[in-house]
Amino acid sequence: MTPEQVAAASKPAVLALGDAYSRCPTTLRRARLLGISGWAFYITGRAGALGDVRAETVAAALGFIAPDAVADGWDAAARTVRPLEVAAASLVECCRWGEERLADLPHLDRLVDLVERVVAAADASAMPLFAAWRAMPPPATSAGARLAAGLRLLREHFTGAHLVAVRASGMSPLEAVLAGPEGESGAIACGWPPPYPPVGPLVRRRLWAEAVTNRLVAPAFVALGPTGGAELVELLAATRAHTES
Repeated sequence: MTPEQVAAASKPAVLALGDAYSRCPTTLRRARLLGISGWAFYITGRAGALGDVRAETVAAALGFIAPDAVADGWDAAARTVRPLEVAAASLVECCRWGEERLADLPHLDRLVDLVERVVAAADASAMPLFAAWRAMPPPATSAGARLAAGLRLLREHFTGAHLVAVRASGMSPLEAVLAGPEGESGAIACGWPPPYPPVGPLVRRRLWAEAVTNRLVAPAFVALGPTGGAELVELLAATRAHTES
């Protein structure tokens, strides 16, 4: 497989697995322990690695979430706890989820090695969230925790690349969400209020942006070579099936 093919084939599993911990009930309880809402925990848990920045900066980094919705979560959390503390708590929950759900995977050590090699090789240019998270070492060193943290990093790399590709296509983040698989329901979930622009003219641009995303991420997979890339795709698919069974 070429690096672009590996990027395209691995993307669905990376996007699903890299965010799976955030939907775990135990993770959601951490928000209550911190005294903030689940939404505030999600926004600040993702962007808190940036430190004490303004909500406008967070909205620019996240991209696909409406600025007002970002501000609601970010500012509410900041009144109670510092962003870096929320980010650290989020990373703890990610590693905890990995230890609980991924520790019994066949070929776990091999998958950890492949994922961490891709993360180390990835270019963080124009991807501040990925860069900030890669600079934060995981609090646990077990293989399951390392895999969960690595998958989270890869998800931020894909998401950052997609934001760059979307802007290069001439679409706004809202237009990209509307042209995606979740359509208007996705826009609502991301805090964008209606009315919405027509989707039809956006579909071709969305497909172009997806292809550019794969090209932007592909250099990170060069480190694995064709055989390692194919192995990564196979192991990620098996891991996704394992966690969803």
